[in-house]
Amino acid sequence: MNTRWIAAVTLIAIPIFAWQAVGAPQQASKTEASTPAAGVSERIKEVSTSQLNEWMTGRQKFTLIDVREDNEWLDGHAAMAMHISRGALIGKIGSVVPDKTARIVLYCLGGVRSAAAAETLQKIGYTNVYSLTGGFKNYQLAGLPVQE
Repeated sequence: MNTRWIAAVTLIAIPIFAWQAVGAPQQASKTEASTPAAGVSERIKEVSTSQLNEWMTGRQKFTLIDVREDNEWLDGHAAMAMHISRGALIGKIGSVVPDKTARIVLYCLGGVRSAAAAETLQKIGYTNVYSLTGGFKNYQLAGLPVQE
């Protein structure tokens, strides 16, 4: 066989097979489930929309952080939330919430990314971190204030 032909086929085939093995890229916001990944929910605290609403109306002190991507934030978000994407959270959290005992509520679209982000914050010493159960989907369904 011609070695140039083998090299050309290999250069084409390897990326195709690697892509198939990993799977087509997916947008987390459209595919994530409404419950955290197995095991994560046991290691993090979650807050329901009704409890969050009680904290909001009772003027309980907490920081609400949207960990979704920029385009998701721009499409609408919780009215009192601040935006720090999950990828930027570790680098920015110390300046936003320097007190590691302060109450922090994280949300994403369905609760998966925020649960993982909550676990990450716990690992770096934050002790009062919550993930919003069902994420922004449940927040909207509960009729809580949204900013478009």
